[in-house]
Amino acid sequence: MSTPRAAPAALGLYRGATRLLDPVIDLYIRRRLARGKEDPTRIGERLGHPSQTRPAGTLVWVHAASVGEALSVAPLIERLLQRLDDGHVLLTTGTVTSARLAAERLPARALHQFVPIDRPAAVQRFLEHWRPDLALWVESELWPNLIAGTQMRGIAMALINGRLSARSATRWQRAGGLARYLLSGFTLCLAQSAGDAARFTALGARAVHCPGNLKDAAPPLPADSAALASLTAELADRPRWLAASTHAGEETLVGTAHRAVRTRHPALLTLLVPRHPERGGAIAEALARQGLNVMRRSAGEPIAAETDIYVADTLGELGLFYRLAGIAFVGGSLVAHGGQNPLEPARLDCAVLHGPHMANFAPAVAALAAAGGAVAVTDANALTTALGALLDDPAARARCADAASRVAVAGGDVLDRVMDHLVPLLLVAAAPEHVTSRANA
Repeated sequence: MSTPRAAPAALGLYRGATRLLDPVIDLYIRRRLARGKEDPTRIGERLGHPSQTRPAGTLVWVHAASVGEALSVAPLIERLLQRLDDGHVLLTTGTVTSARLAAERLPARALHQFVPIDRPAAVQRFLEHWRPDLALWVESELWPNLIAGTQMRGIAMALINGRLSARSATRWQRAGGLARYLLSGFTLCLAQSAGDAARFTALGARAVHCPGNLKDAAPPLPADSAALASLTAELADRPRWLAASTHAGEETLVGTAHRAVRTRHPALLTLLVPRHPERGGAIAEALARQGLNVMRRSAGEPIAAETDIYVADTLGELGLFYRLAGIAFVGGSLVAHGGQNPLEPARLDCAVLHGPHMANFAPAVAALAAAGGAVAVTDANALTTALGALLDDPAARARCADAASRVAVAGGDVLDRVMDHLVPLLLVAAAPEHVTSRANA
């Protein structure tokens, strides 16, 4: 159990600001509700009001920001439950899509809640109810009130799959002693890369290790077998590719590439899965303005012979479309977002294309490039050239996909290394005397 320490003045200023800004935060939440970014039936959880009873015994709390982080820790949650015997895992996230995925995929003895908004009252209610025995924070979701509140209760914390860009590190350095206070409260810091480890160490984290990226150890994304069989038959032998997890600004580039490649492959079908499914309508309208025939999966629209682009604006079906594609462009990379996970298509027989903005997955991108499993493109013209080359030469596509698959398989032992670091903390958290003391706290 960690020992509470004196908080820096910067934390007091932050706490005071979050109290003063209560009306602004309330307005922010109402706007998110109106835009469908909050679940109206569970909005109380965001204010720290639980919707479930705390289970008896050991409880390990895992906090992941959104879908990508939640998927990356899914295998870890399975391992934690194996070690906890009759203990439980509480997963918190902050997005509606991640909550839906949690409802579908969390195993027995794992439960989900929305993370409370980072203001003192909500944090206090959350921690008083759940009383976790161990808290695992994923990647870079560092909320000061929530971390400080956890520290002050003496709850052991570990940062896992830690990610901290140079830009974020510079911002934290300007926060005075706040970053050092927050990070030094973690008993353990497991970073994704050596660069992340160095930045965390410079900001005051202790016991920093670099076991690798948990996203390298994730299993292939699932797919519904009936949907896969149906779409496979429907698409027949049409040449096709997938633009996956696209962000605003990328879909029109995808449309441009489709129109150019279609001159050589008239039956070409582009499958498009947006990162945020609620954008499906706007995406379809923008592509239609390019003169393309667009169908939307969420509307139940069929794929016809004249369909150019099929927008799969649904949740949790990316694994299905990777299996259908053979060639996949990874979105968030032709705009300055940092990219999405290129190992997801690599695990499912896809040759991988991506843009220049892949900083969030730099080690994986470097490994794929070295193996010949990915092609980097800079704009719509380069995307057109790379896509056309792979469609023209099925053998080259197969070689690229096979190389990508070998890279994806190579990262499977990351989970073992992470668990090696976590087991000592789990043994303390599950000790009978510790569970009893926390229950009475």
